[in-house]
Amino acid sequence: MTIAALESLSFGLGRMVEAAAGAGHRLCLLTGDRAVYRHELAVLPPDALDVVDVDTTDPEATRRALAAVPGLAGLINTTDTWSLPAAELAAELGLPGADPATVRLLRDKRRVRETLHAHGLSRSTAVRVPPGPEGAGEVLRAVGLPAVLKDSAGTSSRSVWIVHDEEALHRALAEAGEQRLTGDLFAEAFLAGPLYSAETIGWDGTTRLLGVLSRQTSRAAVVREEAAAFPVALPEEERAGIEAWVGRVLAAAGHVRGFAHVEFVLTADGPELVEINRRIGGALVGEVLCRTLRTNVYTAMMDEALGRRPALLDTPLDAGGPAYGFVLVYAERPGVLKGWQGLDELGAFPGAVEWFPVREPGESVIHVGDQRGCTGMVLAEARTAELAQHRAWSAAVQVRPVVVAGPA
Repeated sequence: MTIAALESLSFGLGRMVEAAAGAGHRLCLLTGDRAVYRHELAVLPPDALDVVDVDTTDPEATRRALAAVPGLAGLINTTDTWSLPAAELAAELGLPGADPATVRLLRDKRRVRETLHAHGLSRSTAVRVPPGPEGAGEVLRAVGLPAVLKDSAGTSSRSVWIVHDEEALHRALAEAGEQRLTGDLFAEAFLAGPLYSAETIGWDGTTRLLGVLSRQTSRAAVVREEAAAFPVALPEEERAGIEAWVGRVLAAAGHVRGFAHVEFVLTADGPELVEINRRIGGALVGEVLCRTLRTNVYTAMMDEALGRRPALLDTPLDAGGPAYGFVLVYAERPGVLKGWQGLDELGAFPGAVEWFPVREPGESVIHVGDQRGCTGMVLAEARTAELAQHRAWSAAVQVRPVVVAGPA
């Protein structure tokens, strides 16, 4: 029997192969671009999984590819982009999966904000605004400043602007008007406080907090994620409060089964939602969960795909593993990536430092203002997330992507 993955996050494929095998199944990856998984495929044995090359943006081609998978028992997806197509295909094929209507809601950040506001779980609502100068008046009237402008269906921190004054607001609206948004532009209140994400697993009314991840973003008006660390050491009372809060938020949004990666700001008045992703965390989040909790958390993904309550909800977790911090290494300018300087220096740094390449030499780097400009990640361990973050940052600043002028 086979569990198929309709695309996936860049990292975690090896853990998924192991988890599928543990459930007595083989993993099959359907992808339109194998290069996304180059690091994972390079370290896995060639016969570890089946890879089917198909245009995953073409529903009919994907449908035919799934029909050819032998003994298809489940369909999983760990990305935002393909979450709705995966849910619709699972329902069509009679496989366990999320309600497409719920997935459709969670893919619309404006509707999520409105829903939570209606349930008393968000102090402010959201307002749709037209990109371009005509949107300024609506933002000032309905939201005020400072504010955040977002693409309602955006991913990887693309098309997110933080505006503190009217000049920045007009500049952001002009930039939004020049971009091809995947959803609608909307505005919401700016949240003051540090940014975190709650990593959870849930099943029909039960939500378990696996831990809290710290997140660092750029100082620029256009948001870009820079670093993260896990697990954040929180007082037990505060941790319990976040677990209860995130359970209420997910229930209000209709997400009742599977992983959730819930980004929030810990304001002076408590946690406030940034966004909900109905998946395991991206980048190296899944890997550090496995290492810190000393278990393959991806087994829960296979349980969900097979329609059964994840054992991870009830398994005692050993949180005695190291804490981890990782830093995203960005190209400083667009061009062709020739390689990196400083990789041979990483071994001198404390924390069992590791390098995870996201791109390979010869690739064109077009966008450097969001996660698309990330060329790789530096991971380090320590006794606490704070120390791990310090170690990862000190090592990462030694890595310098070499980018030369070239075709876009």
